[in-house]
Amino acid sequence: MRTPDSSHPISIHPVAGRVVVRAGETVLVSTSDALELREASYPPVLYLPRSDARMDLLVPSALRTTCPYKGEASYFSLNAVGSTAKDAVWSYERPYPAVSEIAGRLAFYPQHVKIEVAPEERR
Repeated sequence: MRTPDSSHPISIHPVAGRVVVRAGETVLVSTSDALELREASYPPVLYLPRSDARMDLLVPSALRTTCPYKGEASYFSLNAVGSTAKDAVWSYERPYPAVSEIAGRLAFYPQHVKIEVAPEERR
């Protein structure tokens, strides 16, 4: 286990607005409770709550990978109408303490879905 530091920074922040993830025309997630994880020089990743996801369209996979900074990731394959993709979604069930906020949340590979962030509406 490695701890983020100045040589490999990781930050996690709430996303302002609504995040919608689609596979074709099918909405997989619609949430205003997204977190954005920024890690070193990698592109930002959105982590979304399962409670706002269509878990019936995600099939657990046997794939597991390990990140020295985040822990072991488990994967899901997409099984949406007109759109299937193997291991297109990942989650850290028990991430390392430095990134505990992402526990159980879902992240999507953008080449398999369309991810939109709509700005917060002002009242």
